[in-house]
Amino acid sequence: MRVSKLVGPLAAAAIVMGLASSALAQQKTVKIGAVFPLSGNAASAGVHAKAAIEVALDIINNAHPELGNFPLAKNAGLAGLGGAKLEVVFADNQGSPATGQNQALRLITEEKVVALTGAYQSGITLTASAIAEKYGIPFVNGESVASNLTERGFKWFFRTTPIATDFAKVYYDFFTEMKAAGAKTDNIAVVHDTTEYGVSVANTLAATFKEKGHPIAQDVAYTTNATDVQSQVLQLKDKKPDIVIMISYTSDAILFAKTMQALDYKPPMLLADDSGYSDPSFIKAVGKISQGVFNRSSWSVGPAGSPTAVIAKLYKEKSGDEVDDTAARQMQAFFVLADAIDRAGSTEPAKIQAALKATDLKPDQLMIGYKGVKFDDKGQNVLASGLIIQLQDGENYVAVFPKANAVKPPVMPFKGW
Repeated sequence: MRVSKLVGPLAAAAIVMGLASSALAQQKTVKIGAVFPLSGNAASAGVHAKAAIEVALDIINNAHPELGNFPLAKNAGLAGLGGAKLEVVFADNQGSPATGQNQALRLITEEKVVALTGAYQSGITLTASAIAEKYGIPFVNGESVASNLTERGFKWFFRTTPIATDFAKVYYDFFTEMKAAGAKTDNIAVVHDTTEYGVSVANTLAATFKEKGHPIAQDVAYTTNATDVQSQVLQLKDKKPDIVIMISYTSDAILFAKTMQALDYKPPMLLADDSGYSDPSFIKAVGKISQGVFNRSSWSVGPAGSPTAVIAKLYKEKSGDEVDDTAARQMQAFFVLADAIDRAGSTEPAKIQAALKATDLKPDQLMIGYKGVKFDDKGQNVLASGLIIQLQDGENYVAVFPKANAVKPPVMPFKGW
């Protein structure tokens, strides 16, 4: 009788312990949603973003003592959550703002992610982050530069990357230095697509240069995912600008390079606003006919044995490609989000949001060349910074400006092919 009386309480206790154990197991994995273009014309960028985040996951979930004091590398998992491991659920936005929005909704309502990152194209980040805002889910963006993303009064959106206004100032300073060295910089043309990214950056450049007393001479727009850009290239060839600034995603950037070669057009200076020109597939496809193109960046591999060099090696092993600026900025954003979750010691969105607001990372805690990460009231990293790089050999970009960061001096004019 005594034994039978004990069975009930013991069984109940076992059930309770089993449920507690199950709950603890569930808490040991923290889900984050990542929305990127894994198909469509920007698929290469999305695939490289996925590889970048998978490398970051490896660094966070497993101990990497070779990275020294790099945040989240010393221990396996998130120490603030008892060693919990991060899991990322990837979603394909297909290059569509509507699809990106729907995928963000699915990740929040069905996958129950505690935070989101993405979405590469500014127009898709715009829609996806609006869903996160509605549901009170932190959204950390690392690569979309349209200025208006942090002008919406959002409380759950955080951006680590430098934005168009930051780079407009870098461009102006670079052109000023090049002019002092003898280059012609008076006549500037801006070529851009009609997406949120293209229009926003073009408008920011126009406003900044006008304010500096150096208005943009030509605005050349085209429809994204173009199949023919001959008229745009012929327009440039006819007007003969001193500088052409290109704001294009990968497929368009490749098409412009091939069309410039076909029409034998080489501007004296060609400067890209990152995006497609940083994509490894651009360099593989048309690097040899784009020799001398300048580009913006915040990434530098660093000396051998440095944390950045170790991370670059891990990325090369994962993706088969060198780290490009866009992938590096995406990886950095993910590290910032993971650090906030770790400091929050919780998966509650409001606590993660509070930790993001309190973020104050120093340069030696980053894998990219920012002055740090600290967010203003709009969610913008006020310590983000960048430099100018150049594709001098058709295969590898090198830093050329400012002088303090330069590996080699800039080479003029644009060589092309």
